[in-house]
Amino acid sequence: MVIKQLSVFLENSPGRLKAATKVLAEAKINMRALTLADTADFGVLRIIVDKPEEAMSILKKNHFAVKMTEVLAVEMDDTPGGLNTVLETLENSLVNIEYMYAFMGSKPRKALVIFRVDKLEKAIECLRKEGVRLISTEKEVEELIHFCWE
Repeated sequence: MVIKQLSVFLENSPGRLKAATKVLAEAKINMRALTLADTADFGVLRIIVDKPEEAMSILKKNHFAVKMTEVLAVEMDDTPGGLNTVLETLENSLVNIEYMYAFMGSKPRKALVIFRVDKLEKAIECLRKEGVRLISTEKEVEELIHFCWE
C-alpha cells in the first residue's frame, strides 16, 4: 500500500527544474504527481512517476542528487472536514506527518493526498481500520488526478 516517491534536490537557480523534467521527458517517464519546496539555496522536487527505479537511475546518471522514499497515497472526500478526519485517525494512532501534498481528484468530490509519515505500517493499519482508501500503484495516482480540460 505504499507508493515510491523521488526527491530530487535542485540548485535554486533558473533552469534547474526544467533540466530535471527534461531528463525525465526524454526518457519517456511520466510524472504522475509533484510538489516543489524551496529554501534560499536549493529546492526539493518531490515526484511520483510511472517508472520510479528507472527515473532514479536516469536522474543520477545526469548528476542530480535524488532519493527514493515510500509515501502513502490516500483518497479522501473533497468536502469540508475530509482531511481532518484522516488527520485525526493518524493523530489518535500517534503517527507523525513529516509532510504532505494534495490534488483534486478526477472523481466527483474526491481528493488525493500524499503523506510522508514516521510510522508507515502503523499508518496503513489505522487508516485501513477506519475504512480509508489507500492507493497502491503509481497508475492509480494518475487515474485519480487526471483532468480533462475540455
